[in-house]
Amino acid sequence: MTKIFKSALRLATALGALGLAGSALAADKMRIGIVNASSDVVYFIAEKKGYFAAENIEPEFITFISATQMIAPLGVGDLDVGGGGPSAGLYNAAERKVNVKVVADKGSMPPGYGYFSMLVRKDLVTSGKVKTVADFRGLKVGDTSKQGSGDVTLSVFLKKGGLKFEDVDTLYMGAPQLAVALQNGAMDAALIQEPSLSLAVSQGSAVLFAKGDEIYPNQQLAVTFFSEKLATTNRALAQRFMNAYVRAARFYNDALKDGRLAGPNAAEVIDLLVEKTNLKDRAIYANIIPNGLNPDGCANAEGLREDFRFYAGMGWADGNVDPDSLVDATFCKAAVAKLGPYVKAK
Repeated sequence: MTKIFKSALRLATALGALGLAGSALAADKMRIGIVNASSDVVYFIAEKKGYFAAENIEPEFITFISATQMIAPLGVGDLDVGGGGPSAGLYNAAERKVNVKVVADKGSMPPGYGYFSMLVRKDLVTSGKVKTVADFRGLKVGDTSKQGSGDVTLSVFLKKGGLKFEDVDTLYMGAPQLAVALQNGAMDAALIQEPSLSLAVSQGSAVLFAKGDEIYPNQQLAVTFFSEKLATTNRALAQRFMNAYVRAARFYNDALKDGRLAGPNAAEVIDLLVEKTNLKDRAIYANIIPNGLNPDGCANAEGLREDFRFYAGMGWADGNVDPDSLVDATFCKAAVAKLGPYVKAK
């Protein structure tokens, strides 16, 4: 009996220790802001492929109309991570000592990957009312974020026709709503990201007038943000997130080929887009213009500087803010050091 009792005691002690260890290894929950754009897929890949789980992270995705709305919750730590377009509000928050950090590329437009492009109502094109950029004077033009990266794209576009930003009537709403506004005639033109871009074209309400990568090559259109709390007081967790993120970015890049989702991993990426977004048509996803994404994670700091100069020039942001102070590339660089060089799958 004594031997049996001692064996049972040892077993109970061992099981108890395992239970305590299991509790200690409970996954860290992270609140991640998304904008219902195809570029959100990098987060979904990290979840689906187990990259977050491998870093002991449990993600919770929260939808916003734009990244501009994420700045306040990121600033107070109610949101850990955000993904979307950098904006004047980001720099204004920095001027108020709310130091949200840009830590990674989430959506950029290298040649062939202009996933944020200018659409024009089809009837305006077929009637001949809009033939060139100069014909945009006085039009109602939609964008997803006021004083955000889309406004930079719009300004660059208008300059090609000798126009100023103030020469059009700008309206702001989410990409799906912009597509509807084009369809019902409430909007003349709009800068829209995928997949709403391709949906509007497929429905016949709009035509692709100018591709984003031709308007503003290599624009850093969307980024991943860390809250100040995450970036400064919980850097270990932040690094674990970035390790998973860069793995997901590389998986995504292996889905790209010739400006389409046509690489070896394309089917899995399209599956995720169908599962996680409101658009369920695989045929549209097979033909969308996907976003570019640095397989090493890091954002284009020079592009962000250029956009900041536009915000400051418009009087939307304090020109005394140092835009480089908001960029922290240490996390992506550490992830690359851990994972090694990226080799594209064939």
